[in-house]
Amino acid sequence: MGAQRYAVNQYMIDSLLAKVREGEIAIPEIQRPFVWDASQVRDLLDSLYKGYPVGYLIAWRNPDVKLKNGQTAQGKMILIDGQQRVTALTAAVLGQPVVNKDYRKVQIRIAFHPIKQRFEVCNTAIERDSAWVADIAPVVSGNIRLMKAINAYTQANPEADADVVEEALSRLIDMAKMQIGLIELSHDLDIETVTEIFIRINSKGTVLSQADFVMSKIAADAHYGGPLLRKAIDYFCHLAMEPGFYAQLKEVDAEFAASYYLARMSWLRNDNDSLYDPSYTDVLRVAFGTEFGRGKLADLVSLLSGRNFETKQYEETIAEQSFAKLATGVGRYINETHFQRFVMLIKSAGFITNAMVRSQNALNFSYALYLGLRRRGVDEARIERFVRRWFVLSILTGRFSGSAETQFERDIRLIDEPDFAAVLERIEQAELSDAFWTLGLVQALDVSSTNHPLFWVFVAAQIKANDKGLLSRDVTVRELVGHLGDIHHIFPRQLLKNAGLGRTDYNQIANYAFTQDAINIKIGSKSPHVYLADVQAQCQGQALKLGGIDQLDELHANLAANSLPESVLTMTVADYPQFLTERRALMAAKIKAYYFSL
Repeated sequence: MGAQRYAVNQYMIDSLLAKVREGEIAIPEIQRPFVWDASQVRDLLDSLYKGYPVGYLIAWRNPDVKLKNGQTAQGKMILIDGQQRVTALTAAVLGQPVVNKDYRKVQIRIAFHPIKQRFEVCNTAIERDSAWVADIAPVVSGNIRLMKAINAYTQANPEADADVVEEALSRLIDMAKMQIGLIELSHDLDIETVTEIFIRINSKGTVLSQADFVMSKIAADAHYGGPLLRKAIDYFCHLAMEPGFYAQLKEVDAEFAASYYLARMSWLRNDNDSLYDPSYTDVLRVAFGTEFGRGKLADLVSLLSGRNFETKQYEETIAEQSFAKLATGVGRYINETHFQRFVMLIKSAGFITNAMVRSQNALNFSYALYLGLRRRGVDEARIERFVRRWFVLSILTGRFSGSAETQFERDIRLIDEPDFAAVLERIEQAELSDAFWTLGLVQALDVSSTNHPLFWVFVAAQIKANDKGLLSRDVTVRELVGHLGDIHHIFPRQLLKNAGLGRTDYNQIANYAFTQDAINIKIGSKSPHVYLADVQAQCQGQALKLGGIDQLDELHANLAANSLPESVLTMTVADYPQFLTERRALMAAKIKAYYFSL
């Protein structure tokens, strides 16, 4: 049998909270929003009062680190499950404020009715009712002694049975002496094992990501500025989605507002672009990749802990260097010039909204590529070409759709090769051969979903070419996409349903085009040979019935821009399979021309 890699200990609640106060147990989420509502805090206290189990907490011990002076510092424990419960206890028992979802500090006051032995979230009515102890924190924490609390209550409620009140308030105070289980995991467990243990113990089955562990490690190390770095990552992601939060930030976190990080990200207050709104996983992956040349976040956890991969020991110097490198990487990531130029690059490739980006990993690696090449001093024009092509290549080939982290790790090493142009050419030859364009891509387009990445590559190609919407004389695909225009069926859905075709048949990518609503409504359920005959008639001098195209050369150009075969002009529902075949080939040809224009 192998050695046991964990310990299960019981701690009294007040001693557990003391460990938190003294920093022996780090709660990495303490500065992040408290997601429980006040009623959940009330229910937790009710369970403790009644002696019900409230589940185990799980902590992962940091390794002992060899200090520069040769001594060894014992690693503190990081709470990886139970943050909400411990935060609830610090709020209700110690009376400490918590940070809510709006990043504002609020007090959660839990009231107690000694006669009914019932807990409730404090409100105005309860505050006015002397039968309630409006806030249990001063009593449970010992700031108000038991006899004083009993006397105050019985004086305010002379009809109450003093013995009942004494018993209830004594039990209330004894809650702090109740025990809660803490599973302490050994530092030498790998992330995969820790995750498995977490899932098996946690009844909700919540999955922790490797980024969660990284963020925990960062927040737990105040010696190297971890908490501030953690906040920088969190706040950047929050501001990217909610620029209006900037006005509140100085109020809700004066310490962070005084740091140099806020100045670095202040540009976000005027940024309303949502093409690339990163999560902390995205920030960590890019920053780690560009600064360390690695892709596996498990390695970042080890490096931040001070792991020497050669000696298998943990050293303070390595931890210090790793925190400094990560901070540098985060600084590069949040830099206004870097971030905005990168977003502009992606938009210049035709991807103008976040709805078009179906692979966040492709976006992340492309940003890592941009930052890496820029740091190496590669010419800006060449960087733009490389980044655009890599991004689209990644989507076309589903590069990050499998084991994304492994692929990221493999690719990140390519950035430092002396001639990246040769690297890209080598990958293009291997993955974008003639067979890919004429067979592989055509076959891949045989799919039914407007959410498919390949559909949006085709739309990006149209946007970059400044194509008009189907049968539109003036309105471009860019305008239709940017204003959330509708995607419509070229062979109308109802027409195909009436012919007995199912959802996967009529919702084929090759049957979609961006079209103005007014045009689509007039098409109704008509067959292409019918509604296109109307357009041809108006090109021969008859009144406009469908869109504004009134010249035959404009009509043919519009069909070509939307990759429709000329044969569609005479097609009926019986020709639908032939139409799909022809259009897929035309779409693939357009995407190929688009790719090599990038």
